[in-house]
Amino acid sequence: MLRLGDAYRATAADLALARRRFPGDPLVDHLTSLVGRARPVVYERERRRETLVHFATTGFWRRVGERPIFLLVAAILLLGSWTLAGIWSYRDPVAASGVVPGELQQWSAPVEGGATPTAEESTAFSSALLTNNIRVAFIAFAGGIAAGLGSALSLLYNGLVIGAVTGVAIRAGNGRVLLEWVPAHGLIEMTCFIVAGAAGMRMGWSLVVPGNRTRGTALVAEARPAAEMALGAAAWLVIAAILEGFVSPSAVGLGARITVGVLAAGAFWGLVIWRGRPTIER
Repeated sequence: MLRLGDAYRATAADLALARRRFPGDPLVDHLTSLVGRARPVVYERERRRETLVHFATTGFWRRVGERPIFLLVAAILLLGSWTLAGIWSYRDPVAASGVVPGELQQWSAPVEGGATPTAEESTAFSSALLTNNIRVAFIAFAGGIAAGLGSALSLLYNGLVIGAVTGVAIRAGNGRVLLEWVPAHGLIEMTCFIVAGAAGMRMGWSLVVPGNRTRGTALVAEARPAAEMALGAAAWLVIAAILEGFVSPSAVGLGARITVGVLAAGAFWGLVIWRGRPTIER
């Protein structure tokens, strides 16, 4: 039993080193699973079941931080297509208007004398965003089953739509209004899209590069952590909806709205850095 304990502690130390040097390697995941299963045997304890509180305070953040490369790829796909589409739609608003959904077409109509959208138009815009957010996050995650391509295409497409709306709004003279409406909730929404897309690509990549496992085994191993990432992102979309409903249409200034948006997104990524660090129990 003493030799078993020594072997367990040595393996746990090796795993900690492997996580730092080879993040994302399938063999590291396999070793993590072995160490996790061995611990109850060594210490004669039942494996602790994660509670909802543990998931909200630790588990979710670790899932997000486990695969930083997928977060980076998802961010590039979404933000890159948004930027390029915004430039294109500003230069050619007529063509870009064909990409803008019908419920958002009011943003492409020129304004006179600095007029702003009516309350009904703002409400329609808010509802359209909320509905779109739920759909985007689900598709970005579920599309991962197609070897990650569905998630990538979803991020590209939605970046195109958001960029098109941004470009035509600025060209039509609605840029200030759009800027005042979006920042409070938009930054955290984009964050959730990125996390959901990264979750889908994480799941899909297990089919492309299963490592020393079968594709079925690899998919099963990655499906749960990917689903946890998507579930946590969906919960944060609720926070975004609250900000959208109470802060965006309020009378607070642009600076306050931007501050709220930055604080919300900053809190998310701060928790990823703080609570997302892996630990090895000994």
